[in-house]
Amino acid sequence: MTAFINGRFIPCDGGGEFTTLVEREGRIVYTGHGLPPHLSGEAVVDLAGRCVVPSFGDTHIHFQSFAHVLANLDVRHAKSLVAMGEMVTAHEVKKGGKPIIAFGCSAHTLEEGRLPTREDLDAMCASPLFMVKYDGHAGVANSAMLERFAPKVLEAEGFEKESGWFYQDSFYKATDAISRSVSPLELIRNIEAAGNYLGRKGFSMIHAVEGMGYPLNLDVDLMRFTGRGLHQSVTTFFQTMAPGKARLRGMKTVGGCFANALDGCFGSEDAALLEPYTHDAGNKGHLFYSQEEVDAFVKKAHGMGLQVTLHGIGDAAVTQALNAFEKALADKPCEDHRHVLIHGCLITPADIQRMADLGVCLAAQAPFLYWDLEPQAYLDRILGDRSLSLMPFRDLVDAGVRVAGGSDAPTTEPDALFAIWSACNHPDPAQSLTPMEALEMHTIRCAEFGREEMDRGSLSAGKRADFVVLDRHILETPREAIREIQVEGHYLEGVLFEGENRGLGRFLKASLMKS
Repeated sequence: MTAFINGRFIPCDGGGEFTTLVEREGRIVYTGHGLPPHLSGEAVVDLAGRCVVPSFGDTHIHFQSFAHVLANLDVRHAKSLVAMGEMVTAHEVKKGGKPIIAFGCSAHTLEEGRLPTREDLDAMCASPLFMVKYDGHAGVANSAMLERFAPKVLEAEGFEKESGWFYQDSFYKATDAISRSVSPLELIRNIEAAGNYLGRKGFSMIHAVEGMGYPLNLDVDLMRFTGRGLHQSVTTFFQTMAPGKARLRGMKTVGGCFANALDGCFGSEDAALLEPYTHDAGNKGHLFYSQEEVDAFVKKAHGMGLQVTLHGIGDAAVTQALNAFEKALADKPCEDHRHVLIHGCLITPADIQRMADLGVCLAAQAPFLYWDLEPQAYLDRILGDRSLSLMPFRDLVDAGVRVAGGSDAPTTEPDALFAIWSACNHPDPAQSLTPMEALEMHTIRCAEFGREEMDRGSLSAGKRADFVVLDRHILETPREAIREIQVEGHYLEGVLFEGENRGLGRFLKASLMKS
């Protein structure tokens, strides 16, 4: 038993602050002011007035992709094609001629003002190279990598032979093919390292969306297995339009992006819109499925009792998703389905109210509001006045929509404090949340999305003693300075998280013991 005293605990359970928390065997047994006599005499940790909040959650993360990026080449911070080439060349030496997967190129941060092409990548290295665009919805290959792809990849919709770029269906087929080149052992090592990275950032709840083309969906099963060995709670969402595959595995969740993406994204200008893009009157984006196909999927999955999540960025895709949820719920009413719309970046007022009425939750990524890789000036150009309506958090919360935070990593870096800052400092001040609302968005709301609110997400007796120690009080810090707050410590079940890799054998053993 450990008593944590002299803290400033924010419980996120509707109650006020307290100064003392006591845990026994990883569970909270007392919260209040001062240490009761019957709980004294045990180990004591003096928090010296530090602010303490529940551990954070991430309701939408491509976990294995994020793990792979951490272990490989991240080019998001390259400021020119020359600098990017130097990074690729150095990584080629490290990889010894093996295929290279890079992530994060953006025309908005490169001084050339354009994306790299196949010819650019050919000049960077001779090894097979595939570079994923910052938004995770497109990628470019050099000639050596193109030679490795089967005809079905190169013949898929969205492949541009001259530039080497893959969009839409061709991108998903290309990433499926590349995923198969990563060995399971390498993937397992990367998964543990990624879990430890998130632990150091204060995350204890992870909603992993998986399904990247491994034979027999090995990546989904591997995530479910290794997730048990991580220090966090991991809920895996199977990205498939065949809900029976999730049901067969005894899963309670299905959906995400990739196979469950209803549209593209703003970066590729294929997010589906009700009205054309401002700079291109002939383009309303792209819906990947018909309404009938989405209806059939949601109805089937909902009928199986699965929690469904769908990717929808543009307002036309949001409408399509809500149409499907509405029909499924009319066919089989359920008050506590907790179905989720992912992103919902552009959403009409009517659909905000419909979300609230249907009880559809929103997994939002507040860091998109301040994303150097896709800046506001670009959104203004392609969306016009609609860019001011992106992610209307205040309207959503006031309407009664449950909104929880996520990163969409590796698209943005998992950083709950930056996400909280973003939600509190919306470009449209009228859509900003209060710091308390934004904190709840990344703690208790995440637990609710995973049906874990009785166990995690707030600090009250009976729940797990999972909490983050901050270097300043988040509710007393000016909202514009919240992004400067640092995580000083993360306690999981009352034990300070150290974040060291245990080695393959110990990690697999931990996964087996929790099976």
